[in-house]
Amino acid sequence: MRKNNDALLAVPALLWLAVFFIVPSLLVVAVSVMTRGLGGNPELPLTLTHYQRTFTVFGVVLQRSLWIAFLTMTICLLVGYPLALFIRTRKTTGVRRFALFLIILPFWTNFLVRTYAWQMLLGREGIINSFVLSLRLVQQPLELLNTEFAVMLGLVYGFLPFMVLPIYASVERFDFRYVEAAYDLGANKWHVFWRIMLPMTLPGVLAGCVLVFIPSIGSFVTPDLLGGTQGLMIGNLINAQFKGVGNMPLGAAMSVVMMILVLIPLVFYVRAGGEH
Repeated sequence: MRKNNDALLAVPALLWLAVFFIVPSLLVVAVSVMTRGLGGNPELPLTLTHYQRTFTVFGVVLQRSLWIAFLTMTICLLVGYPLALFIRTRKTTGVRRFALFLIILPFWTNFLVRTYAWQMLLGREGIINSFVLSLRLVQQPLELLNTEFAVMLGLVYGFLPFMVLPIYASVERFDFRYVEAAYDLGANKWHVFWRIMLPMTLPGVLAGCVLVFIPSIGSFVTPDLLGGTQGLMIGNLINAQFKGVGNMPLGAAMSVVMMILVLIPLVFYVRAGGEH
């Protein structure tokens, strides 16, 4: 009887997944193997040409998207882990709570508004260029906007909290008596971190990496507003194919490829998480 009740409780969630995830995903896959018709709409016959174009003609953009997402994840990890550890080691509970409050404070403002703020900071007549020009550090305005640097800066700024919070949750549960015992046995700080602390907080690290990498690779707003043509990513190409007289089958093929790229770190996380 209890098993039947549990199954009934899962029905709404299963219906939600079927209607809003499985069915749309199958439609995207179906469109991806169709031919481009008038106005960019899909029609028969079936073809795999769009997948070939995704990896050949647009392979550079795909590689750039993976590279930018990987760099964003790496920078967030290098900044987020020490930051989470710093917050955890504060002795006063009020200080830790205030630090966590500052981490989540940017979420109080719309992401689009914060991205426009970066445009004002990085533009040729923006705050940063005005400051360095006033100090006579440079003779010409720096080309900060519409670059890969601007895209990564915006992504790191936007997704850093998604790295800090899971790591902090793992560090919060970490028993620092293991560190004291390791010091008593003659271990140095490097060995303590690599052989004790990092393995025991690895679930938080993996969760943070997944939460940063997945939205970074499919990001659209940040590359569009901060990167221009120099920061073009796969999300921007997909958007372009579904607008006007684009190529819906090609956009669908790119979407399928991106979904597969997203599934790879998810599978790795699930397998690695099961081992810890």
